[in-house]
Amino acid sequence: MITRVNVVTLCYKEKRSVLQSKGITCAKDGASIAFEHWNKNTIGFQEHFKVLLLNNSNKVKGIYEVSSGGITGTLVDIRIVFALILKSLSTAIILVHNHPSGKLTPSLADKQLTQKIRSAAEFFDIKVLDHLILSPDGDFCSFAENALL
Repeated sequence: MITRVNVVTLCYKEKRSVLQSKGITCAKDGASIAFEHWNKNTIGFQEHFKVLLLNNSNKVKGIYEVSSGGITGTLVDIRIVFALILKSLSTAIILVHNHPSGKLTPSLADKQLTQKIRSAAEFFDIKVLDHLILSPDGDFCSFAENALL
């Protein structure tokens, strides 16, 4: 008797060669790329959480919106984060979310989520290079620059 199971496939399609993409050398580089890919109409209205996916040379492979929430928060399922990282064969990531209020101070929940993702990333030898908080006025806070990683 043959057991029938679903077949799972993984797919990562490059629209642009990673070799042509910009490398990340500092928090400002990451924030600049994140702002380029953020909806300016909702950055001051609704919280979103995205992940910048990087290769071993810290070149951007892609950016993915993990969750979209409300005015004061968004729910991030780290299983989705890691499915994405592993599927894209990324070796480093930068976490990014916005604070619609414009307040750049990381909340306790922001710090706890970052630590949870960092701890899980260690098992896969994935580097969490930073966690950026964006504000509607174009400013940002870097966990790395503020010794919060």
